[in-house]
Amino acid sequence: MTFDLLHTDSGSAARAGLLTTPHGIIETPIFMPVGTLGSVKGVHLRELKDDIGAQIILGNTYHLYLRPGLDILEKAGGLHAFNGFDGPMLTDSGGFQVFSLSGIRKLTAEGCEFRSHIDGSKHFFSPERVMDIERIIGADIMMAFDECPPGTADYAYARRSLDLTHDWLARCVKRFNETQPKYGYEQSLFPIVQGCVYKDLRQESARFVTQFEADGYAIGGLAVGEPAEQMYEMIEVVNDILPTNRPRYLMGVGTPLNILEAIERGVDMFDCVMPTRNGRNAMLFTSNGVINMRNAKWANDFSPVDPDGHCFVDTQYSRAYLHHLYKAGELLAMQIGSIHNLAFYLWLVKEARRQILQNNFTVWKREMTERLMRRL
Repeated sequence: MTFDLLHTDSGSAARAGLLTTPHGIIETPIFMPVGTLGSVKGVHLRELKDDIGAQIILGNTYHLYLRPGLDILEKAGGLHAFNGFDGPMLTDSGGFQVFSLSGIRKLTAEGCEFRSHIDGSKHFFSPERVMDIERIIGADIMMAFDECPPGTADYAYARRSLDLTHDWLARCVKRFNETQPKYGYEQSLFPIVQGCVYKDLRQESARFVTQFEADGYAIGGLAVGEPAEQMYEMIEVVNDILPTNRPRYLMGVGTPLNILEAIERGVDMFDCVMPTRNGRNAMLFTSNGVINMRNAKWANDFSPVDPDGHCFVDTQYSRAYLHHLYKAGELLAMQIGSIHNLAFYLWLVKEARRQILQNNFTVWKREMTERLMRRL
């Protein structure tokens, strides 16, 4: 995998680049739709690629390990062959799921013992085991196994958690280097910077991960309960240290405004379940603000969802029709909402890239921020 930094905005740290993977080239900054169980909920592959323009999607190591299981994935020839998506893929490590399963997991220096949320069966993830699982899944980009502390963690907890994450990273790198890809193409391993909201820990972690000279680096443990301003501060702290010639991936973030703020601070890659989750629940993002499609005021509004015409549904469905579908509980509402929101997120990062290349990102971002914060 290679990363070519093409341009940095003259008024900010915003960057435009090209990320070349075995399954295709990605234009950054980029948003990655989340395909937790091997599918982006409610969205066909042809819609992902042709209508939405997704250049890369995610798979979830924890969930794919449980269902359909490693035996099925390996027999299929990896996740690409199993789900039919022929573009680049990234797999997380299960670290965030470890965090979210706090009531049914046990952390030790060796790894994490947890119970399946499906049937209560007991399982164990070590750094070595996670590397083996991600080799079987076969994504272009693999994430290192980490612990994700809550944003409100005290310093002592954050310190212990960071030490554990760094120990696990060293073991991940060792196992990664000892093993080979299974399906005839190379895979890349991204370390994850942790440290909660503590500047010295974030700096220490950023310096620690760069020693491995990875193909790219991730910033984890943000948007997990801390104030947004602290998140932005930690991004700046980390990006001051991470190498400029490698892609930077902010994990699990976030709102359209979060993404623009992070792009301004030099982040290249994003993922979040918000577009599809909110789309299923009648909250649609547009270039003029956020719409709750269940509100009665849309019942007689026959205009497009986003009159500026940025998104897939604009030329096909009116606000009144979508309001009707959501109120009636039609499954089509959830599908259209998911497609619309993903299309908007992909439009947003594509437009950000265009503005960066024109040295106009800061001015454009200021205007977009005001518009994105509206409730229509």
